[in-house]
Amino acid sequence: MNVIKVLIVDDDAMVRAGLSMILGGAGDLEIVGEAGDGSEVAQKVAEYCPDVVLMDIRMPGVDGLTATETLRRTATPPEVIVLTTFHADAQVLRALRAGAAGFLLKDIAPGDLVQAIRKVAAGEPILSPVVTRQLITHVSDGGAGERTQRAAKLLSRLSEREREVALAVGQGKSNAEIGRTLYMSVPTVKAHVSRILTKLGLNNRVQVALLVYDAGS
Repeated sequence: MNVIKVLIVDDDAMVRAGLSMILGGAGDLEIVGEAGDGSEVAQKVAEYCPDVVLMDIRMPGVDGLTATETLRRTATPPEVIVLTTFHADAQVLRALRAGAAGFLLKDIAPGDLVQAIRKVAAGEPILSPVVTRQLITHVSDGGAGERTQRAAKLLSRLSEREREVALAVGQGKSNAEIGRTLYMSVPTVKAHVSRILTKLGLNNRVQVALLVYDAGS
């Protein structure tokens, strides 16, 4: 059994203890470390090499957004799941644009939290298209016009087939669903997704979905 290494980042010691207790009951998850502020994250990641970081978005020192942006600029970053108490939050949206794999509310059921970590560790996003659209609709974080132009320009780099795959990713379809829709094998879909990420300089499928929505596609 592959063990998923998890780093917990939250300024509240009680929250960290609660998360450790929840995740400690899953045999395939290992809490390798904790951090109480975003300023500690880079060092902890270098020390413990976690697969997934649970990142509180609001901390009094260096916040989770800044820590996420710093992590995602490194050569081999871990996956980041943002923890928040808000459904629609400008900082959450910015963290997703920076490369976070999704966000979870802090009152999530324990079993759902464990499943979310497993999914993200396996390379699957945990953000539904509906939630993504709600975030973009309800959060005004400025620069919408510029993002629309940038998104359209980036998508124009793709071949027609790659664009079809990108649009399907934006609709929240799995590789298997994309394959059935576009009459491709799953390995071919995976190859297209990898090329899309490389061509567009993106980290994950959530960023592809955000780009598709920004472009109005």
